[in-house]
Amino acid sequence: MTDTRDTDLATRIETLEQIEAIKALKHRYWRACDAKDPTTFRACFVRRGASIDYGRLGAFEDADPMAEIFTRVALHTVDGRHVVYDMHHGMHPEITVTGPGTATGRWTLRFRQVNLLDNTEKLMTGEYDDEYVLEDGAWRMSKCHFTETWAMIRPLPEGTTVTSGAFVGVTR
Repeated sequence: MTDTRDTDLATRIETLEQIEAIKALKHRYWRACDAKDPTTFRACFVRRGASIDYGRLGAFEDADPMAEIFTRVALHTVDGRHVVYDMHHGMHPEITVTGPGTATGRWTLRFRQVNLLDNTEKLMTGEYDDEYVLEDGAWRMSKCHFTETWAMIRPLPEGTTVTSGAFVGVTR
C-alpha cells in the first residue's frame, strides 16, 4: 500500500522541478538576447505557432519573424562593431503548472539598452505574460507577450565610451 503523503510529496517535487526548468528557460532566453545569440533565442520557442507580442516591435503568430528582427538588430554592426547593446533582468516570476506539459508565467523585466546609432540610452520596465509547453521533453514558450510599463530614452553624454567583450554565439 502506497502512503498518499509520499505520492503528494513526489507530485510537489515534480512540480517544483518543472517550475525551475521553466525559470531556466526564461533566463536562457534573456541571456541569448544579451549575448546576441539568435539560435538560442529561437530555440526558446515552440517549433511552430508561438504567439508573440512585443508591443512596438510587433506581434507574430510564429517565432521565426521575431527571430529575424532580433538577428537584424542584435547583430547589426558598423565598421565591424556592434551598435546596439542590451541588458535584460527578469524578476518576480509567478509560474503555475496548469496541467501535464503546460504552464503559465508572469515576469517583470528591467531592461537597459545602449544604441550607438541613435547615441541614446533606454531604460524600460514591463511585464511578460507567457505560456509554456513541453516539446520533445523540454519546456518552450508557446506564448510570450510583453507590456511596457514605462520607458525613458536619453542621449548619451558627450564623451561616452562603450566597449564590448565577447558575445557567445556571435560570428564576426
